[in-house]
Amino acid sequence: MTERLTLTLATLVLAVSGLLPVAAMLRETLIADGGLSLNAYRALLTSKGQFFLLLGHSLQLSCLTAGISTLIGVPLGVLLGKTDLPLRGTLTLLFSTPLLIPSYVLAVAWFFILGRTGPLGKVLPDAWSQKISSEFFGLFGCTFVLASAFMPIAMLLTIAFLRSVNPRLENAGRLVSAWPSILRRITLPLMAPAIGFAAVLTLLLSLGEIGVPMYLRFPVYPVETLTQFAAFYNFRAATVAATPLLLVTLLILGLQTRLQKRVLELGRRTPSGEPLQIALGPWRLPLLVFVLAFAVIVVVSPLGALVLQSSSLEIYKVALSRAGDSILRSLAFAATSATLLAVLGFFLGYLAERRTLPIWQVNEWLALLLLALPGSVIGIGLINLWNTKTTNFIYASPAILLLGYVAQYAILPMRVVSASLSAVPRSLEEAARLSGAGWLTTLRYIVAPLAGRGLLAAWLISYVFSLRDVAISIVVYPPGSDTLPIRILTLMANGAPSLIAALCIILIAITILPLGAAGLWLKLDAKPS
Repeated sequence: MTERLTLTLATLVLAVSGLLPVAAMLRETLIADGGLSLNAYRALLTSKGQFFLLLGHSLQLSCLTAGISTLIGVPLGVLLGKTDLPLRGTLTLLFSTPLLIPSYVLAVAWFFILGRTGPLGKVLPDAWSQKISSEFFGLFGCTFVLASAFMPIAMLLTIAFLRSVNPRLENAGRLVSAWPSILRRITLPLMAPAIGFAAVLTLLLSLGEIGVPMYLRFPVYPVETLTQFAAFYNFRAATVAATPLLLVTLLILGLQTRLQKRVLELGRRTPSGEPLQIALGPWRLPLLVFVLAFAVIVVVSPLGALVLQSSSLEIYKVALSRAGDSILRSLAFAATSATLLAVLGFFLGYLAERRTLPIWQVNEWLALLLLALPGSVIGIGLINLWNTKTTNFIYASPAILLLGYVAQYAILPMRVVSASLSAVPRSLEEAARLSGAGWLTTLRYIVAPLAGRGLLAAWLISYVFSLRDVAISIVVYPPGSDTLPIRILTLMANGAPSLIAALCIILIAITILPLGAAGLWLKLDAKPS
């Protein structure tokens, strides 16, 4: 009974934080003058072509980003996860860095490089520099920045799922063919569900992106939703404008439901034998040089530009004085959200792995839907639900931010914990119960300690994504409670470039430092005493 009640309560928390706000938003769009009405949608569809133009821009940007990210990330993942390329671990961490920071930070960094006053603009002819700068502010720049930000998704999923490929099939292929043909005809086709899932996930994340299109002035549909709310304070129009994003997300998720099931089955597959490694031979050094050069261009250059732009100690003092309160709030909100998500993710992950209640499939689908939904949609739903006299204590406090973070990012700790618990034998739980231990006692003293590293990873992932969040925060943050990413975004309009760069470096530092501390602790803990 305790197990059922606890897991049901965890499911209700997910539903209240994510499903109810979306339902409240839909209800707001369909009710007018006390009855059912579709007039708001008719007005949206007849808005002088703006609806279809902006939605077309969003779909074009997200499809290009997903395609380019997958085409680059999959080969890179094969190189780093399947070959004997030197420095594979270091390069994997380096290429994963853009995923840890808000994508608009990369846009700021690349503008420092490509702008007319940047290092590239100073050495190129003025006409070339002007052309590059103008092209950067548009579809080309948005695609370039988002592809470099989301490319690690395809890379990391490729590295992870390469281990699920049966090496016996590859060994059989080696009898008649070389590795390029084996990868093309055996390895990658077996991983097709994971590759497709990476592409769909990148497409959905790009579809809801706000920061990069706002900074690079490319009109996309999610920004229209935000404009209706923030600029005109037309809440009903913002709610109606957010609904098509919900429908598009539902459509894409519906088309890939079977794909997700195949990915989960692929992730649980245990190959027989050690994974095979590709020996690069004479190509080892040239490919290392190529990958290092690519890392310098995609990761080191933009981050280095931020460091050079803010290379004065005085500017960091100014940055701390201008945004010190936002930094502290970001740390507090992210740490609190990560703790809540880790606890919720533990119970949801346990349910997903042990499948003790039939609602585990509903949790999987709902959590994935909430991650795929644009943050602005979840934010508007939260305002619809909690902006009342009786619940104003939640609406006007940071609690509404925490609810948004829990709703959107619950799938992350849930999946991490589920993967960790798959390595915990059920026989240990059964033995504890036979000895008289209760379910919660078994979790506390057996399951949680054995899944400790997974719980730490769940906390860190939740911390990173809560800290870098822009889309939810910009919609629902209470007055005087803006986070550091929002403060940076607002200062971009009239702040000094060196100040913006310094704040971006501070944001990167407070994101990466806990990861470094956790890695050091795990390394020391692994050493024999």
